[in-house]
Amino acid sequence: MAEESKIVLSSEDKSLGTIQISPRVLEIIAGIAASEIDGVSKMYGSFANSVSELLGRSDRRRGVKLSSNDEKLSLDVDVYVEYGVSVPKVAAMIQDKIKQQITLMTDLKVKEVNVHIKGIVTSKEDQQVDPNDLFGEHLNDEAGE
Repeated sequence: MAEESKIVLSSEDKSLGTIQISPRVLEIIAGIAASEIDGVSKMYGSFANSVSELLGRSDRRRGVKLSSNDEKLSLDVDVYVEYGVSVPKVAAMIQDKIKQQITLMTDLKVKEVNVHIKGIVTSKEDQQVDPNDLFGEHLNDEAGE
């Protein structure tokens, strides 16, 4: 969907004017909804997204692409999930949450939410570093060698 195009929301009282919403807003709603699901580690994004985040600019629409035709929305969501979760369950929860949030916040109808699992993230093990032995030179001394 082109960035310049706007989606017109239906309003019962047309005398006040029209309500237009940017596709970026819908992508942000979907991105936030997906990232709130337990089991989603992070959203997938481009290299530019990663550089922006390093500079302190969070892009909430990271990993979300929106397309629209005949007032029906289709979304593609790219995510990384945590190791050990049920992928079908997490994907279904993402679909439900995005559909629910967009409908609740905008009254727009979501035709489909396609979830693309881009990878699995394992939990990092906590490393214990002894400040007095940064290079592990004295590990063998403790073992009695």
